[in-house]
This record gives sequence, C-alpha cells and structure tokens, in this order.
Amino acid sequence: MIGRLSGVLLEKNPPQLLVDVGGVAYEVDVPMSTFYNLPHTGERVVLFTHLTVREDAHLLYGFGNAEERAVFRQLIKISGIGARTALSILSGMSIADLSQAVTRQEAGRLVKVPGIGKKTAERLLLELKGKLGADLGSVGGVAVVPDAQTDILNALLALGYSDKEALLALKTVPAGASVSDGIKQALKALSKG
Repeated sequence: MIGRLSGVLLEKNPPQLLVDVGGVAYEVDVPMSTFYNLPHTGERVVLFTHLTVREDAHLLYGFGNAEERAVFRQLIKISGIGARTALSILSGMSIADLSQAVTRQEAGRLVKVPGIGKKTAERLLLELKGKLGADLGSVGGVAVVPDAQTDILNALLALGYSDKEALLALKTVPAGASVSDGIKQALKALSKG
C-alpha cells in the first residue's frame, strides 16, 4: 500500500525515524544499515517501505534501497521470523554477507546476529537457499561478483550444479573472460573434478 516515502527527516531515534511527507509525519522503523546512511535531520530522505497491518497496529518499515526491502520481505516469509528479527538480521550483516552465508550454508555467521539461535539460523539457510545466495547477482547496487561471472554462475546453477560446485568451478575462470568462454572453462573444470 505504501511503497515509498519521500519527505523531510524530522527525528532519528534508532531504530525509528519520523518522516514528514506533505505535512503528515510517518513513524518508520529501519535497520541500522539504513540508519547509518541517513542524511541529517531537516534534510530530504527517500525510503522504500513495507507496511505491515496487524490487528493492533499498522507498522511501517523503511529501507535505503529496493534490494534491502526485497531481502526483508523474503525473511519475513519464513516461519518464526518476524519483522523485528528481520530488521535485526539486516542490522547485523550486509545483504552481501547474508547472501554469501546462504550460498556457503554458514549457520555460524547468522548465529552471531542477536536473537538468532542455531535452529533459526539453519531454518533461514534452508528457506533462503535458491532465493538468496549465488543467484543474487547484484546486491545493494554493488555486484557480489562481476557481471560476466554472475551470468556464468547462474548458467551453472541452471544446469543443475550445486552452489558449492558452481562457485568452485567459477574460481577456475580467469577474470575478464566472456560469458560463453567462462561457461566452457567452468564446465571443463567440473568434468575433470
């Protein structure tokens, strides 16, 4: 319903903001990753938002970019992960780090986030596999791997190779290789292994 807010930042009280949009002030909860990149109070701010409607409240969550909001939405779809926990995850690690943890299935990195135990971390890794990880080529506007390498990686995953196999094969491809040459070289490496 409310997808984006553009207005004047009135107050900053972590993790909550007050944003004036045309005379109406919205209370918005943000992860610390967004909070640290905010302008000074009195300046204009643009936030991508997610509205949660509950029986007792309408809660608005804000994000500095659309990728962060998309990851938040993936997180809250997981059973047992609420908005507060999702904000905590996004506050505790970057999207690139989360993506890498999912790709490598590293529960230990998630357990370091406050409020995430071993079982929750394992559930997150299981639920996010294939939705967030090696297939997430560009995160927050910063490529996790160069574009050609992302395409090569996605091609290997589409051919049925696991994340681990595809990432190992990708390491054998020289930087700057074209997508078609890179796929051929990665497939050669996989056939030898």
